Amino acid sequence: MAEAFTGMRRVEQEEKEQILQLVGFTIDDEQFGVDILMVQEIIRAAPITPVPNSPDFVEGVINLRGDIIPVIDLRKRLNLYREETDTDTWILILDIDGKVTGFIVDSVSKVLKVLESSIEPPPDLVVAGLESQYIHGVCDIGDKLLIFLNFNRILLVEELHNLKSMDDE
Repeated sequence: MAEAFTGMRRVEQEEKEQILQLVGFTIDDEQFGVDILMVQEIIRAAPITPVPNSPDFVEGVINLRGDIIPVIDLRKRLNLYREETDTDTWILILDIDGKVTGFIVDSVSKVLKVLESSIEPPPDLVVAGLESQYIHGVCDIGDKLLIFLNFNRILLVEELHNLKSMDDE
C-alpha cells in the first residue's frame, strides 16, 4: 500500500513540474510571457536617466532603492515600433543570469499557469528571422496566442558586458 501511495505522489510531482508559471505582459496587442522565477518585481514607470552613446533600445538607467539598473525598451528591442502614445507603462525588473535589468512594457496582466508540453516551438517562418532567437515558444492561452520570450537571449553577451560597464560608471 505504501508503495502505491509513493507512486501516486511521484506522478503528482511530475505533473507539477510540467506546469510553468509565467508573468504575462503586453506590447501593443501582443501577449508575451516571462518565467516568473526571473521576475524580481514589477514597477510603474520611473524617472529614467538617459545614458550617452548607448544602443537605441536602452532607455537609460533608474535608481531603484540605491541600485542603478539599466532599462531597455522591449518594444524597440523586438522591433515592434509604433507611434508614441501617452499610455502609462510598466517596468519588469528581471534577474538575467545575475544581471538585474528593467524592461519597459505596455501593461502587465497576471500570472499564467501553462503546461510545458503546450508550448510549441516558433513556426519555421519566424525562426528564419534574427529576432526568433528571443522566442522560446508559442502557446494558446484561450483568447489568443502567447509568445514565451527567452530573456537569456534578449541581450547578446557583448550587450550584457556594455550594460555591466554602465553600472560600474
